[in-house]
Amino acid sequence: MAAAPLYIGVDVGTSGVRAMAVDEAGEVRAQARTSLPPPISGPAGRQEQDPELWWQALAAALPRGSEPIALALDDTSGSLLLTDADGHALHSALLYGDQRATDEAREVAATAPAESAAHGASSALAKLLWLRRHGIGKAAHALHQADWLLGRLGAPWGTSDENNALKLGYDPVSRSWPQWLQELGVPVACLPRAHQPGTPVGQLSARAAAALGLPSGLQLVAGTTDSVAAFLATGANTPGDGVSSLGSTLVLKLLSSRPVFEPALGIYSHRLGKRWLAGGASNSGGAVLRAWFSDEEIARFSLELEPDSPTGLDYYPLQCPGERFPLADPSLAPRLEPRPAERRVFFQAILEGIASIEARGYARLTQAGADPLRSVHSVGGGGANPLWTDIRERRLQVPMLPSAQVEAAYGAALLARGLPA
Repeated sequence: MAAAPLYIGVDVGTSGVRAMAVDEAGEVRAQARTSLPPPISGPAGRQEQDPELWWQALAAALPRGSEPIALALDDTSGSLLLTDADGHALHSALLYGDQRATDEAREVAATAPAESAAHGASSALAKLLWLRRHGIGKAAHALHQADWLLGRLGAPWGTSDENNALKLGYDPVSRSWPQWLQELGVPVACLPRAHQPGTPVGQLSARAAAALGLPSGLQLVAGTTDSVAAFLATGANTPGDGVSSLGSTLVLKLLSSRPVFEPALGIYSHRLGKRWLAGGASNSGGAVLRAWFSDEEIARFSLELEPDSPTGLDYYPLQCPGERFPLADPSLAPRLEPRPAERRVFFQAILEGIASIEARGYARLTQAGADPLRSVHSVGGGGANPLWTDIRERRLQVPMLPSAQVEAAYGAALLARGLPA
């Protein structure tokens, strides 16, 4: 009997690489993770990494002894590497967190439309301008992490996906590189070909197959960013499905039948087949809890929450002044008063405040043009708190659904299987 077909998803981060193999039904058949050395850091926000380390970690993380038929990668958007025509790196890769391109970010801000995702020093576009200004101007290809690895695997050099390309200036609505990039002096010839996530882009080369222990001819599939892959991993797949990332900050994503852009609030959309993924990120989140409570208190008070007895306190939990979404107010002060005498009540009031911001955020995405919220999946540490989930469900007034998976590598494996229409 022939072995069941398997699909590999690879999540490439800055601290490690995780790979998962899933079958046609989405069951995980194998997985592994390999750590990466810390990035090289330095003055003015320098964050660099040798791309060869990505390849070595990829080779170590891939499952052996299986017969996969397709592979897709996701990565941290905004990281950038310039190469020659044969894919040889011309420098150490500039990671997402590299903040040296501040002058270049101002140039982008003066030229790019407000709704472009290429704003900010962390964008791949600002990094491209910075690299050209610092002596690397004759590159054949401007590539993201996943792009470079795809080329090493056997895809044509200069292959990318529409989601990663956003922070390089790609227009997802017209599905093209816009004219204003030339006003910034960007050589159009070095920009990658952006493919829809989940579409075939090449085959594993014989050389890579021998090095990795995988079958030659394995289908290579256009991937996505880590945040989009994590969304896909949850099982959300219908317009109106939301995914809340409850980590140090609160990040919301809502699947929509139409694109949504509201630059003042940091709202922009990734294209996913015929649908769109709109999102926004608040400065509120778990980091506020850790500023006030120990790990022991968080664990204890999480078990003592009383969803049926709201505190009635109207908090806007922030660590310091400034909010970006669902309000755009750099001077917005934290609201954590009045302070109850009992710390357990204070803890619950903060969680209620974050839940209110979550509800307000989804409402803002809908007001901006996204589909109305119909359900929410949760990822991140806060998603494992059932009593807080109850509090959130009461505020959001939609079902809180369990996530199929929370690993971005799983979402990439689903892309390797093929993006739903």
